Amino acid sequence: MSNIIRGDINEEWAHAGYVMAGDFVFLSYCVGNVGKSVEEQVHGALDDMERKLAQVNLGLSDVVKLDILLRDVWNIPIMEKVFKERFKGVYPARKTISTEFAHAGGPDGLHVQIDGIAYKGKKA
Repeated sequence: MSNIIRGDINEEWAHAGYVMAGDFVFLSYCVGNVGKSVEEQVHGALDDMERKLAQVNLGLSDVVKLDILLRDVWNIPIMEKVFKERFKGVYPARKTISTEFAHAGGPDGLHVQIDGIAYKGKKA
């Protein structure tokens, strides 16, 4: 395996926004538009993911696995609507779970967090 590269470091929260290990890029804590509608937060999380992926010359089409954390799982149809717009049929495998976020915004703040894995190796 090649060197492990860590980027988009957040010292305050003690985490890397992404870690590249071999042909895989592990993306953590993708969020955006906190405090806005669930749909806007899903778009914001994917915008954040795209920003991180761009740092290693990748895009959403390179994402192979997503873990989506939602405050309310009944918002899955909203998330799926956004995914159809953004992934355009090139969907990653995914898991969606419900959680109570420990976030400064409280119940009106963070509703969506997305973590993912992207593939940087040779494409078929």
